[in-house]
Amino acid sequence: MTTTDLIEVLGALLILAAFAGSQLRRMDPHSVRYLLLNTVGAGILAVLAATERSWGFLLLEGTWTIVSVISLAQALRRRPDHPSEAG
Repeated sequence: MTTTDLIEVLGALLILAAFAGSQLRRMDPHSVRYLLLNTVGAGILAVLAATERSWGFLLLEGTWTIVSVISLAQALRRRPDHPSEAG
C-alpha cells in the first residue's frame, strides 16, 4: 500500500466516522465535530482526485468539501462563547 493509498483511506475513514456517528445517533450532523470530519475527509479526497485527474470523483468530493466548509462556518458562528455550553 502506497502513502497515497493510506492518505486516501484516512480521508474515507473520516467521512465514514462522521456518517456512522450520525446514523448511530452519537453525533449531531450539525455539530462542529461532524462537519470538521466531513470537511477534512472530503478535502483530502478532493485533493487526491484533482492530482489523479479523476473528474467525477473531484466533482463529488469538491462539492462535499465546499458544502461542509460553508456548514462548518455557520456552525462556528452559532457556537456559544463558553466552550462548556457547546455540548
